[in-house]
Amino acid sequence: MTGALILVAIGLVALALGGELLVRGAVGIARKLGVSTLFTGLVIVGAATSMPEMVASVQAVVAGSPEIAWGNIVGSNIANSLLILGGAALIAPIMLAGVGRRDSVVALAMTLILWAIAWQEVGSPFIGVALLVALMIYIIWRYRHPPLQAEAEAEETAAPPNFLLSLLFFAAGVAALVFGGSWLVTGAIEIASDLGVSETVIGLTIVAVGTSLPELAASAVAAFRGHAELAMGNVLGSNIFNLLLIGGVTMTVSGQPLPSELLQYGWPIAAASALMLLLMCRFMPGIGRLTGLLMLGAFAGNTALAFA
Repeated sequence: MTGALILVAIGLVALALGGELLVRGAVGIARKLGVSTLFTGLVIVGAATSMPEMVASVQAVVAGSPEIAWGNIVGSNIANSLLILGGAALIAPIMLAGVGRRDSVVALAMTLILWAIAWQEVGSPFIGVALLVALMIYIIWRYRHPPLQAEAEAEETAAPPNFLLSLLFFAAGVAALVFGGSWLVTGAIEIASDLGVSETVIGLTIVAVGTSLPELAASAVAAFRGHAELAMGNVLGSNIFNLLLIGGVTMTVSGQPLPSELLQYGWPIAAASALMLLLMCRFMPGIGRLTGLLMLGAFAGNTALAFA
């Protein structure tokens, strides 16, 4: 137990450092490439901070435990929507002004599609390939259709002075996030196993929160530095990558139906949180500290329900 706690502590430090480096590098890359900071958050940062989920899910599938992988995917999206944005809003209120309107629709649509697949209890590598193709289509579409005027960019934050240094910052941030997430998950799984809970619940809660901490670190830093579009874009992008990339790889490798245990509380909460993000992006000017606190309360309640 002591060794697991040490791994968790080291993982948290690595995630905090990685979040800072990742955001600074991502902003520098966005400037150099001439793409919006929102697109950077959606695609570049979203993909990078989803790597711990990818590592954990692939390891789970290879070990013959796809329940952990799917629990991780669903739980990570719930954590992103409630824990990550709620925590970031407590650090600094997030001004939205229409940020993420189109991407929140994609995230909700993909959540509902996978929920329907779970209800049908079907599984096939072809479904996994279809999810991966859908991800490629989304990336191309998002690159060719820049943010709406309403998704105006905030004032730029500090970034490395040159492109090479931005790449180094970004790569170092990704490495710190991946290793930190891996260490954290390893320790968390050991602790959770001692408590005697199911693999799906481990994936939905402990592993999901652990692998979502990179998103928390990146979004918190982005919110603190005034990059609301990067914080929201990171969450929406990570949710989409979790469903299409990690879900696609998991389904392609395992070919098994999604675990029915998630139908009870996993997918409904994921769909509700995705709908909440869509409504926020379309109708709310921002996410204040009170709203963030309510989101954290909802996440805590969902976690308690999972262990009940």
